[in-house]
Amino acid sequence: MICVAQIGAAHGIRGEVRLKSFTENPAAVASYGALESEDGRRQFEIAQMRPAKGFFVARLKGVDDRNAAERLTNLRLYVPRARLPPTADADTFYHADLVGLAAVSAEGEALGTVTAIHRYGATDTIEITPVGGGDTLLVPFTHETVPMIDIAGGRIIVVPLAETE
Repeated sequence: MICVAQIGAAHGIRGEVRLKSFTENPAAVASYGALESEDGRRQFEIAQMRPAKGFFVARLKGVDDRNAAERLTNLRLYVPRARLPPTADADTFYHADLVGLAAVSAEGEALGTVTAIHRYGATDTIEITPVGGGDTLLVPFTHETVPMIDIAGGRIIVVPLAETE
């Protein structure tokens, strides 16, 4: 399951919510069909959606008043990976496709496993759990530090920062 959006605060009194989209084209979140809670127990369909400053205002089917909308605050919404469109080019990836890949050095030495992709600011960061345990390694997700991604081969090449400076 891929997290594609998060519900924010209630908006108004008729059950609308603020919706933050995590998709490359933010408006595309409305085209993915039913969105699910992380546990899969609840499904939501976007009946209407309009842009606002930094988010969307959405009306979800079955959410008809402010109280119902308030109960959904901070709920993350997911879709199955198979429902997402294919990526347009070889340099575009879904974060979920990278999690679980082996991280190896340019010389082929096993460094660990990609466990997460974080967005802290201008550049995404890849979190790698090292082989044998220990502190996780955080690497900027740039062409300099991650020059090759081989999803079919199940690995990424990582060049540590000290070697790129």
